[in-house]
Order: sequence, then structure tokens, then C-alpha cells
Amino acid sequence: MKSRHLVQATVAAALLATGGAVLAPQVALAVTDTERQDVYKSFRSEFDAARYTAALPVAQRLVELTEQQYGPEDRQLVNPLTNLGTVYYRLGDYPAAETAYLRAVRLIEGKLAGADRMLMRPLTGLGETYLATRQYAQAATALKRAVDLSRNLDGLFNPEQLDILDPLIESYIALDRMPDAEKENQYAFRVAESAFGRNDLRMLEPLDRLARWNEFVGRYTTARGLHARALMIAESAAGRGTPQSVASLRGLARTYYLEFIYGPEETEAPPDPFQNTSAMPQIGQDNRLNPDGERALRFALDALSKAEPVDRRARGETLVELGDWYLIGGAQAKATDAYRSGWKDLESVGNDAAALLQAPRRLAYRPPSASIARARPDDPGNYEERYVEVRFKVLPDGKVADVETVSTDAPAAIEKATLFAVRKARYAPRLENGEAVPTEGVTLRERVLVKAPQVAPAPAEKR
Repeated sequence: MKSRHLVQATVAAALLATGGAVLAPQVALAVTDTERQDVYKSFRSEFDAARYTAALPVAQRLVELTEQQYGPEDRQLVNPLTNLGTVYYRLGDYPAAETAYLRAVRLIEGKLAGADRMLMRPLTGLGETYLATRQYAQAATALKRAVDLSRNLDGLFNPEQLDILDPLIESYIALDRMPDAEKENQYAFRVAESAFGRNDLRMLEPLDRLARWNEFVGRYTTARGLHARALMIAESAAGRGTPQSVASLRGLARTYYLEFIYGPEETEAPPDPFQNTSAMPQIGQDNRLNPDGERALRFALDALSKAEPVDRRARGETLVELGDWYLIGGAQAKATDAYRSGWKDLESVGNDAAALLQAPRRLAYRPPSASIARARPDDPGNYEERYVEVRFKVLPDGKVADVETVSTDAPAAIEKATLFAVRKARYAPRLENGEAVPTEGVTLRERVLVKAPQVAPAPAEKR
């Protein structure tokens, strides 16, 4: 602080000597560590409270002060720039976030050729920004660099890499790099197991994550086993009927639901559960919709209702899942009651929670065989992507009506198959004041694969 007072005194003396007639050139005051630390504390206060709009000018100010103190090319700027990028990211200003993160990365890369721990945070932020803007290849590249750095610097099984692996896996899925996504999912689980132990409560989240991956790829029995293991850990640690068991119970129900919709995993061509019937089957009918799923959801609801205080968001979501279960099973009255109760809980939480019920949600839909979601051609190079866009009405009972094609560039046979698939679909209806109402103008765009036309070779020139 002495240096600042000395500068101020010098400027004042110069002004007095000239009678104030001539202005002295501006002298930049030195920035102190204390000043920067105070601004940083202010930033943390706003950021940790999720007041990102208020945190933004403070983060910008911190970058400015650091530039004044150290210069625009100093590594001291990396953390302030990363913090600024994170604020922009939380505010949804992705171009500004990308700019801040990239500058932080380049500052480090310009100073050091090898691995640098400071790279991990801006690389992770940059990757998540690319992911949010659907630049999946760039996201995967940045996040893989961050993961590799983490493993090189802190060991192959350090748990800090788990937060980076989640968006990396998401990027791989978006790029249809399923073997890479599978590899990193399995690796993330081994990391967690190594760090926490097999039966630690902290394993609940990794078990749920790996189970959801197996649900996604159609391994329902494997997923069910993982949910069951998580349930055992939760009940061993906290007792039966406690909130810790809710996620596992909901997961168990979900595996039965998915298995019913898409068929058992062992079957290469699972039978259509809607074939030869105009009505959805009742729960447990013909062993199609396993009643153990309903029981799991009931157990989850009991656990949530007994907890103090009651987590009304979680209970509302579970009631909605139970409503979905009944709707798929054709138990319309039970579905209506569950939806109505779920709506009351979610509405009490806030509009963001109730938004779950403010538009139809697709529950059961088997795409046509030409769909990208199902088609696995032996020679993908001989196929090209087309689409069928369909518009329809969702009725209060979840059935679909008034199906029509909006536009398409697919062959007529594929268009017809898509329309048939949509007519067989089931949706959770939109709710108004807790009551199911019809919704018009619902759309679905199906991406399909069509065999590319064979181009005949050019005739040989006559000599």
C-alpha cells in the first residue's frame, strides 16, 4: 500500500506545482495481491450461491486485475479465465465461455510442451461447452485430453477423473462411438470401486450410472443386477424403506418397463408387445409387464412418504413413473390417480418440476426396422440417411390419433411403416390442473436408412 500512496502523493504535488492548469499523464496504480484476493472472495460468494449474473462482472474484474498485475500472457490468468468461462457456461453464453476457456488453454500450451495440471480445468470446461453446442468431435478431443492428463498426473484410478468421464461418455454416444463409450463406462465403474470399495454408500451413484448404460444398450438383466446390488448396499447401510433405496427401486422398475417395451435382450428380433391387439395388456397379463416393477415403485413411494421432511419432487417423479407404468399396462383409472397425485407434489415444488407434465411424453414406441435406432446394415457405406416427419394427436388415455405425414424424402414403404409404428405408440398425456387433456400438433421425426441407388459405370469410350 505504501507504493500506492507514494504515487498518489507525486501526482498531487505535480498538480499543485502547475496550479492545476496542466494535467499530468495518468499513472496506473499497482494492483496488489490483497486487492485481487478480495475480488476473488467476492466472486466465490456469488458463484457458490449460484448467483451467476452477479458473479459475471466480478469474474471479469478479476481477469482485468490479473492482467494489470502480471500482463496478458502470464499463467496467473489461467484460473481467472477458467472461472470466467464457467460463469459464461452456467449463464448459457457458450461462445463467450469457449473464448475464455480457449485463451486459458493457449496460455498454458504456449509456455509448456508437456503435461500441466492447470490444463485439466479449462480443457474440461471447453469440452463441456462443445458438448452443449453439439460439437461432439471437439468435445471428445478436449475431454479425452483432460482424462489422460488426470490419469498421467494422479494415477490410473484416481476418482477426480469421474467428473470428466461423464461428459466424455456423452460425447462418444453422440458420435455413435459405442465401443469407446462402453470402455469408459466400465473404466469409470472400476475407478469408483477402487476408490470407495465394493459396499460403500458412495458406490450407489456409480452403480446407477453403469446400470443406466446397460439399460441404454439393451442389457436389462445386467442393469437389473446392478440396481439390485445398489439396493442391497443402501439397505445394509441405512435399513429398509429409507430414501437411500429409492433410486435403486425406481431403476429396477425401469428395467422391467424397458424389457416389456423392447423385448428381452437375448432375442435378436424381440416380438412387438402391441402386435395383434388394439389395447395395451394389463399388468402381469401373459407375463408381459412384470408386476415386480409395480411393487418396486410402491416400495419407493413408501420410503419417500415416511421420510422427514418429504422430498416432494422425488415423490412426484415416482408417482409419475407409476402412472406411466399403469398407462402402459392399460390400467387407465390407476394411471389417472397416480398422475393426479404426482402433479400435486410437483406443482408444490415449482414450475420447473411441474413442467414434466405440461407436454406429452413418449413412453412406448418401436421404430420401424429402417430407423437409424434399429437398422444395423452389414455395409453402411451402401446406405444413405432419409427422414419421415409425422404429426398426430395424443389422447388423454395415451393413445395416438390423426396421424399424418408432414414431410418425407423416404420411400413410400418406409413412410407407411413409420406411420404404422406411430399409431401403435403410447404417450403420457399432458396434464392441466392434474387432469389429462388431449394435445394436438405433436410431431416425431424419424431418421431412416435407405439403400443408396447403384450408380452404373460409365460406358467405355469407342475408339
